[in-house]
Amino acid sequence: MKLSSISLAVVLLLQQGLAGASTIKFQKRTTSLLVKPRGYLDLPTANQVRAASAGTGVDYDNVQSYIMVGMRKLAEVLYFFEITDVEKFKSKLGTDIHDRILSALKILDVDTQPMTGVNIAFSQAGLTALGIKDDLNDDHFREGQLKDAEMLGDPGTINWVPAFKETKVHGFFTLASDNHDNINAEWNSITAALGNSIKEVHRLKGDARPGDQLGHEHFGYLDGVAQPVADGYQPGLPGQKVVKPGILLVGEDGDTVARPSWAKGGSFGAFRQLKQYVPEYHRFLADNALNIPGLTKQENIDLLGARIVGRWKSGTPIDLHPLKDDPSVGADPQRLNNFTFAHPELGDAFDIKTNQTFCPFSAHALKSRPRAHFQPEDEIHHIVRAGIPFGPELTEEEIMTETSSEDPALERGISFVSYQSNIANGFVTVQKEFSNNPSFPTGMNTGVDGLTGTTNTGPPGDTARPIKGLDPLDPEKTIVFTKDAVVSRGGEYFFAPPISALKSPLSE
Repeated sequence: MKLSSISLAVVLLLQQGLAGASTIKFQKRTTSLLVKPRGYLDLPTANQVRAASAGTGVDYDNVQSYIMVGMRKLAEVLYFFEITDVEKFKSKLGTDIHDRILSALKILDVDTQPMTGVNIAFSQAGLTALGIKDDLNDDHFREGQLKDAEMLGDPGTINWVPAFKETKVHGFFTLASDNHDNINAEWNSITAALGNSIKEVHRLKGDARPGDQLGHEHFGYLDGVAQPVADGYQPGLPGQKVVKPGILLVGEDGDTVARPSWAKGGSFGAFRQLKQYVPEYHRFLADNALNIPGLTKQENIDLLGARIVGRWKSGTPIDLHPLKDDPSVGADPQRLNNFTFAHPELGDAFDIKTNQTFCPFSAHALKSRPRAHFQPEDEIHHIVRAGIPFGPELTEEEIMTETSSEDPALERGISFVSYQSNIANGFVTVQKEFSNNPSFPTGMNTGVDGLTGTTNTGPPGDTARPIKGLDPLDPEKTIVFTKDAVVSRGGEYFFAPPISALKSPLSE
């Protein structure tokens, strides 16, 4: 039968309509969704990953994107939700939502990036609501972060936002782009598809800091440059830890825990909303400035900050430049991680277990990655940090008064997410056993992590933290932190499933 031109047009329109019902069409990008701050290493292309991962068994086109690429976004919003209509949500999860999820391969090339990249993760309560009975065999995920609050240094959860202690959070969407107009448009499209099957219970808007502060957090330090890389996804540079894929992805080589087969390629995300008291931190540095001969007042202030963090604001490690910054090192991916804390070039004159001349044992960079303090360096405690700063720059009033505003709209900090295959080995160990442990890593009671460590055992949450070793000329000198510079506003543990699991079993 020969179709008339009108009939043919109708058929074509019907075909387009049917295709559009199950396929999300993305607008093509001309510039990358991701940014590369100074000091960050280059990401591979998708073809390079396909070739490098051929022998690992990892299907990176089934792995969600932000698990692998870390802190490289200009704009991001986390939308936390509760499922209110399970069957309707399931019907959309395996179609509309599945087709939007950006993979760890597609994020690498501009021509396969959408205008807004979407990822999704679920809490244990969320998987239970979806009828998933399989045990992912992670106790912290199963019990939830609220149960861990005191152990993590959040006694009484007095600073937590209500969503994480009074509301049932079933999951969260991560939407990232180069501007919030793109994010808003994508979120409107997602909520139109999901309708009343979810209820938004919390959102956190993040933005990379402007200008030369790109890649820096609100205290001013280059962030996210000590990331591990998974073998087969990205080549490591000098000093960068290359880990088995299963350290980050469940069910892959290096993950020693039994998992359901459908979960292979997923990752556990530990989310924390971390508030930063920025003007107070700067005032603390000025009030406790070191007194190293030959350095100006400002240089002594900056040196104290660098010894608390373990890096200068440029990203240059103090283990390489202990008295003055060399920004060229922080801008060079080949050099900014090429250190171990060990200093074998000094022979018997340096003992890594007692000598804090180059780097204090309390420094954030050392506590979060002890390097040569483990022999050989451990693998299982590495995590990928995929966060972004949230909140505005300091106002003139905050700068003048050296006090953070109490206006909720001016709260600032880090939207922190770490990804790992085992929450106990990853986030919990780094926070509890490393950062909050005054005797780690040497057994000497030198103090907790001066940036993110805490000794809180009960309200109100500002227990004094005495720290030794911050003065390179007097390692026994104690500097007392009377107020936490970083305060947890709560969080939850989530599982970012492989993309295929959104169809089966999560939507069945």
